[in-house]
Amino acid sequence: MSFIEHSKKILRENIRDYGMYIALFIIMAVFTATTDGVFISSRNIVNLVNQTGYIAVLAVGMTLVIVIRHIDLSVGFLAGFLGAVAAIAMVFWHWPSLTAILFALGLGIVAGLLTAFLVAQLGIPSFVATLAGWLGYRGALQLVTRNTGTIIIPNDAFNAIGNGFIPDIPVAIWPNVHKLTLILGVIGIAFFVWNEISKRKKLQAYNFEVLPPEMFVLKLVFISLLLGSIAWVLAGYRGLSWTAVIVLVVLLVYDFIATKTVLGRHIYAVGGNPEAAELSGISVKRITFVVFASMGFLSALSGILFASRLQSATTTAGTLFELDAIAAAFVGGVSAAGGVGKVTGAIIGALVMTSLTSGMNLMSIDISYQYIVRALVLAIAVIFDVATRNTRK
Repeated sequence: MSFIEHSKKILRENIRDYGMYIALFIIMAVFTATTDGVFISSRNIVNLVNQTGYIAVLAVGMTLVIVIRHIDLSVGFLAGFLGAVAAIAMVFWHWPSLTAILFALGLGIVAGLLTAFLVAQLGIPSFVATLAGWLGYRGALQLVTRNTGTIIIPNDAFNAIGNGFIPDIPVAIWPNVHKLTLILGVIGIAFFVWNEISKRKKLQAYNFEVLPPEMFVLKLVFISLLLGSIAWVLAGYRGLSWTAVIVLVVLLVYDFIATKTVLGRHIYAVGGNPEAAELSGISVKRITFVVFASMGFLSALSGILFASRLQSATTTAGTLFELDAIAAAFVGGVSAAGGVGKVTGAIIGALVMTSLTSGMNLMSIDISYQYIVRALVLAIAVIFDVATRNTRK
């Protein structure tokens, strides 16, 4: 089989995984051309990453929720409410920022467990249970900010989470380039290459099908160049932000859990067929509790990132976050039928949606048309999901 035939076969078999990357590449290329390169500038890419952060962590949690065939509409205002709680703890209760953050994260887990109790224990449909949460947390957010309005957060350590950058190495060479970001980029490339080679050897040891050598090398070179380009662009402004670091940590931890652990296999088994999973000894209730507790934790983290970025807590914080997270999850390849979806896809989906907003803002496109374009992208993603599932059948 020729190289081109191999490429077509692999693209056809993995179109669900590769489609989102192709979409992101096309979107970025179009906006780079239409904005005379402003879109791909170091400053805009750094801002894009920071704007994506609070939606990306929500999308990761939402992906797992949809994988087990549920939905969570409460995450937006839960994030806004817990961001306000953290702000109140620091400003009015004079708690240290770390204590306030841990308190908000803990409340997020409790909120997630409450939702799971309604869904798994009482049998209430997740749409209804989380719609109640959407209303309740919206009221709670307005209640805690009723007397103060917008709460300004003067804590520099907390605000650095959403606006700060990792420190650079104090070396005289390349004064306008963030050296530590470049070093981390090189380490990331080395880790990626090592991980891919190790994975390939394991697959070969068990006689699984792998990419032909020339395509495998091409994949390594392409993704290494992509990672290197991202590191170079970020290093051209102020380097890697703390928001990006947090998103990367969430990505690595959740990807490891989803792909390398028994818990991850159980989550996808429940999503694929809950009845069969239960008969095989997997507790569907326990998995539901774990996934919704995780969603509550990530909602709190999202609220903290958003409050930190704004350096304040507002009465409208969290508005439409849940819709952005759901859209990012679907664009990232999660299936509405459950059992299919990757954590990495959620991050790419969030980048796609945020890139659309950023690019259209740079082009001064009216907000009304922006919503229509984003609606079309989401509709195309769901249609693509249905089409690929029908093709496999």
